[in-house]
Amino acid sequence: MNKERLMTVLIQPHVSEKAATVTENANQYVFRVRDDASKAEVKQAVELMFEVKVEGVNLLNRPGKTRRFKNMPGKRNGFKKAYVRLGEGQSIDFTGASAK
Repeated sequence: MNKERLMTVLIQPHVSEKAATVTENANQYVFRVRDDASKAEVKQAVELMFEVKVEGVNLLNRPGKTRRFKNMPGKRNGFKKAYVRLGEGQSIDFTGASAK
């Protein structure tokens, strides 16, 4: 796996109430990932970018919602999410601020 590919696997952290709860209770972090990403790629990308030990990865395909705009049917784009479980004592700091 080349580093250029791994640097493009993670799109952004997924921020929601459920993601915050999962982070606090189960030491899991949620990311939006590329549609063609595999579990192994997500694991390697997180370990490369955040320098943590990943214990497991679960992937979820989120289909797009059907919406209407002025009586015209349409559809939002779907996306793929990755739930990444870290090892004991590991954490990811998205803010970049160092703890004092």
